[in-house]
Amino acid sequence: MAIVAGGAGFLGSHLCTRLIDDGYRVHAVDDFHTGLAGNLDHLADHPDFVLMDHDIRQPLPRIGGVTEVYNLACPASPPHYQDQPIRTATTSVVGTLNLLELAHDLGARFLMTSTSEIYGDPEVHPQPESYRGCVNTIGPRACYDEGKRMAESLCYDFVRQYQTDVRVARVFNTYGPRMRLDDGRIVSNFVAQALTGRKLTIYGTGRQTRSFCYVDDLIEGLVRLMRVNPRPEGPVNIGNPEEHTIIEMAHLIGRLTGREISLTHDPLPADDPRRRRPDITLARRLLGWQPTVPRRTGGAATSAWFAGQMDNAGGTPP
Repeated sequence: MAIVAGGAGFLGSHLCTRLIDDGYRVHAVDDFHTGLAGNLDHLADHPDFVLMDHDIRQPLPRIGGVTEVYNLACPASPPHYQDQPIRTATTSVVGTLNLLELAHDLGARFLMTSTSEIYGDPEVHPQPESYRGCVNTIGPRACYDEGKRMAESLCYDFVRQYQTDVRVARVFNTYGPRMRLDDGRIVSNFVAQALTGRKLTIYGTGRQTRSFCYVDDLIEGLVRLMRVNPRPEGPVNIGNPEEHTIIEMAHLIGRLTGREISLTHDPLPADDPRRRRPDITLARRLLGWQPTVPRRTGGAATSAWFAGQMDNAGGTPP
């Protein structure tokens, strides 16, 4: 049996589906601050699925029989996590503490989804897990970056103090179906703008880079990390090591949506990373994992999903 905190979110809902398919009984926990109940409609009548409306900043009730606790509960897109920065930081810190205490009490394995954002605007490229990052601790992104860094610290304090079985995934940019229409990240912005005939917004020059991992690959990495023995001693990067400029991604979305696109440039947000690419040597060695879904295949599935969502909403742009 597993608990998935943030279960109604983009990643959380896909993880719930995977665990149900693997024969688990799943308790999804979400306060619906950014998660969407509709992401779990396909599981609503499943006998082994339970959805709990709960803010993890409050302790969870004890649920007997739980062997795995996954923490995916925190807004992950800059517009959402900067909208309520104190809530973002306390979800990462207080929420993680509550879930760690529950996992310790139940004797369950615990998996924390940390983030590539803990590397900040990196001075080492690509980023291995040994790199300690270059983060502005008082900038507008710090609520998320530092919240996740503190959550990692708590995880390994529980390992040292209580020998809790903890695993930490540093998740890099991920995309796919069930992203919110107003998610505000690169892929969702570009697809929504292309489908509605608007100019695609490029922040800065567009020559900054990201690495885009399709959601199915990401979920496979999380599941392998939770199940691997022995427990990895530290965090493990989970992301796609292919590196692309933002402008390259904009033109790919144009081709996949079949739209003629034009670009508009806005100022680069504060502390926006110039380059981002994971070193996944550790994931390959410890988990036997690497991404397998081509960018074009994942982009086509994501574009089709967004088109369907926008049709259902009467073509209303996010």
